[in-house]
Amino acid sequence: MQSAAQKIVIIGTGGTIAGASGSSTDNVGYKAGQLSVQSLVAAIPALADQPLEAEQLAQLDSKDMDHATWARLARSVERHLARSDVRGVVITHGTDTLEETAYLLQRVLAPGKPVVLTAAMRPATAIQADGPQNLLDAVAVARTDGVRGVVAVVAGQVWSGLELRKTHTYRLDAFGAGPDAGPLAVVEEGALRQFRDWPAGTALGTALLPDEGKDWPWVEVLGSHAGIDARALTAWHRAGLQGLVLACTGNGTWHQSLDAPLQALREAGVPVWRTTRCAQGRIVGAPHEKGAALSPWAARIELMLTLLQAQG
Repeated sequence: MQSAAQKIVIIGTGGTIAGASGSSTDNVGYKAGQLSVQSLVAAIPALADQPLEAEQLAQLDSKDMDHATWARLARSVERHLARSDVRGVVITHGTDTLEETAYLLQRVLAPGKPVVLTAAMRPATAIQADGPQNLLDAVAVARTDGVRGVVAVVAGQVWSGLELRKTHTYRLDAFGAGPDAGPLAVVEEGALRQFRDWPAGTALGTALLPDEGKDWPWVEVLGSHAGIDARALTAWHRAGLQGLVLACTGNGTWHQSLDAPLQALREAGVPVWRTTRCAQGRIVGAPHEKGAALSPWAARIELMLTLLQAQG
């Protein structure tokens, strides 16, 4: 008889891990989100006798991830975690926006049980398909005693949902952590070797997220660069922009041509958060600025959540 809290729920959202190509040697010309999560599980013999439950929530190329899917995913994860027979949740996802989904879920749910996102850099049809091992490792992490919070498991490494960043366009080990952080743990032949604490925090709750069909706050990311033209920022302002994350050069600086439109945004009550476009590091000297230690993409999510909280 199956003991309590042993089941792992695997939620499929599409991505390269469920992708297919007409050629086993084509690692870039594939179509994402073609295989069901049930078929991904069935392709791994080591999972055959484990207490698993599969749910197909979406079939997206994660470059096309949207707010409505985020809300449905967060509520589905929350529902499964509340079940007494569920030990943890695994989510199959595309790599392109994996870091954004992981950050959102950790901030909204801050779960006491493990929520493990996994992905692949090669489609399921590839000779060197990395999805099966990643999924097997993700289930192993979700089953390990003491694991909690939202983490990502890719290429044998376990990353915090609050720190995850995609760092490479092609390699199988395409992820890292910022600012200046390393993995939380590694998976070695199904066993977890932990280095740092699991992500924690206070759950904002899924009630904060707009229902399907309702708008999320309009927040954009703008990168400062040489020769930037400020007309796009002015156009966003006129169109009703509700928040801006500025991916600054270096340690939080921006081109002087943005001075006037940024001041106009602030005077209109539109929040402007600074981050850096640098791959590592945080804005030094800005300890109290929200977003200063986040990637531009995580800062955008944090600002949206802040605006949703302010709306009450």
